[in-house]
Amino acid sequence: MKKKIILLGSTGSIGRTFLNILKADVNNFDILLLTANKNILQLLKQLKIFKVKNIIVNDKKSFLKVKKILKNKKINIYNNYDSIDKIFQKNKADYTLNAISGLDGLSPTLKIIKFTKKIAIANKESIICGWSLIKNELNKFKVKFIPVDSEHFSIWSLIDDVKNINIEKVFITASGGPFKNYPLYKFNQITIRQSLKHPNWKMGNKISIDSATLMNKVFEVIEAKKIFNFKYKQLKILIHPNSYVHAIIKFSNGLTKILIHDTNMKIPIFNSLYTNFEKKIKTKELNINLLNKLNFTDVDIRKFPIVKVLKKMPSNDSLFETVIVSANDKLVDLFLKKKITFNQISIFLLKIIEMNEFKKFKKIKVKNIDQIIKLSNYVSLKTGNLRL
Repeated sequence: MKKKIILLGSTGSIGRTFLNILKADVNNFDILLLTANKNILQLLKQLKIFKVKNIIVNDKKSFLKVKKILKNKKINIYNNYDSIDKIFQKNKADYTLNAISGLDGLSPTLKIIKFTKKIAIANKESIICGWSLIKNELNKFKVKFIPVDSEHFSIWSLIDDVKNINIEKVFITASGGPFKNYPLYKFNQITIRQSLKHPNWKMGNKISIDSATLMNKVFEVIEAKKIFNFKYKQLKILIHPNSYVHAIIKFSNGLTKILIHDTNMKIPIFNSLYTNFEKKIKTKELNINLLNKLNFTDVDIRKFPIVKVLKKMPSNDSLFETVIVSANDKLVDLFLKKKITFNQISIFLLKIIEMNEFKKFKKIKVKNIDQIIKLSNYVSLKTGNLRL
């Protein structure tokens, strides 16, 4: 029997990687829904290959274009995620992957959970800002959750059913990005082009900048804390330039486990789809040379002061996480528009989260998605207008 699949965000790098996995085993899958925003050329290619009957095109202009192109096809075309209820009145998917980037991915996550048996999420912002909402839906509809970020998938794989009380330390690795060995005195001259040139991964502009500042790793620590119900003191970032080891866990019984795989997102995605060795994946041989040069170091706080954000985090889930995500988003946008320098991303973010106007959100619990969206818009507007 074919596995029923939903893919939210099919045209981005994660979505395309996932579809390439399905393509190798296409007869065993039935894609119930693909969603996209503006990349309609890519979406149209995907429709042709996978014969999908339901699509959501979130951007209005792109939606109208697609509707015109496909007017004689028997394909249901929708313009927003409110249509999910119409599409899945009777169907329930076996597996859903949320590969939408940014906070835009939270609402679709919450809407789709009740229509799937398993959901894999590659969307940091959804988990960081709305984990309590997601967790409520997962529990309510008894849906299995799998994190797809390589670090969190590695942690998930390593801890199995071990209780948190028996986990002493969780090390999340960071490559150090393009500036690990860059002279500190030159940090105020860093260009956009340099920041986008990640040594190990091919990624979009926003995540490349976050990797260069190490904010991406800050986000991953916050994610891990929420997903696995860790305490921040259990989590530590280690610089590991080769990105070969993705997580290290030290247990209370004296054992320490590490998880290794190539710098390829196909591996965690593949293993979230196929569990218990249902299928094999062709990967590179174990790299002995890399094993002999793992080279772990602590984070240089002078180069990456943004990791100080973790010292400011509340232990409870709150709206403060939305403040951090939204302020950082806006600051990265300002840097990409050449309105601030690379150094100013971390300088300004650390100043913003110390403002009483924003600190108060540490004590406010997340109640609904409207709260998050409203606050995100407010923080973005204020960050753009602040004279820092």
